[in-house]
Amino acid sequence: MTINPIEQLIKRLARLPGLGPRSARRAALHLINNRDSQMLPLAEEMLAVSHAIRRCTECGNLDMNNLCGICQDSNRGNGRLCIVENVADLWAMERAAVFSGRYHVLGGVLSAIDGIGPDALRVDYLVERVRNDDIEEVILALSATVDGQATAHFIADRLAGHSAKITRLAHGVPVGGELDYLDDGTLAQAMKARQQI
Repeated sequence: MTINPIEQLIKRLARLPGLGPRSARRAALHLINNRDSQMLPLAEEMLAVSHAIRRCTECGNLDMNNLCGICQDSNRGNGRLCIVENVADLWAMERAAVFSGRYHVLGGVLSAIDGIGPDALRVDYLVERVRNDDIEEVILALSATVDGQATAHFIADRLAGHSAKITRLAHGVPVGGELDYLDDGTLAQAMKARQQI
C-alpha cells in the first residue's frame, strides 16, 4: 500500500498548533495550488532555518548565533533578569516592548503529570547566572497555572539567600476586561492584588 503524499502533508500540518484536520487540509490545498510562489519557497526557508537556528547558550532564545542578539546587546545588561517558560513567552515580551533587560528561558515548568522535574529545567544554570552576573532583580514571568506558580515558588526558594530581589508579574483583571467574563480564580487574584488609587 503506497502512502499518499497529499494525505501525509495534511497529517503533518494538522500536528501544528492551531491547525486541526480541516485547517490543515485548506492549508495543504493552498500550498499545492501555489506550488511555485508559496510551497517551494516555504520548503526552502524551512530547510534553511532548520540548519541555521541555534539555542542561545546564555538565555535559551533561538537565534542563528551561539549568543542571541538580546544577550549580545550591551544596553540590556541592566541587572534585571526575566524568567520565562519558553521562547514563545520571550518573544511575546519582546513584541510588547515592556522589558529591556535580559532573559532566561526555563524550557518548561514543573509538572508531575508530565514527568517534568527540576532537573529537566535550566534552574541550576539560572542560580549560577544570578550568583555570577550581578543580577539585582529576578522577574518571574511564568503562567498563572498551578504548574507555573509551583515553578515560581520553587525558583524563589532556590534563589533565597541571594541579594537579588525576586518579583513576579501581576495577575488579575486584564486591560479592557469585563468582570462578567472573568473566571472566579482571576477575580479572586485581582481582589487580592488590589492597589490604592
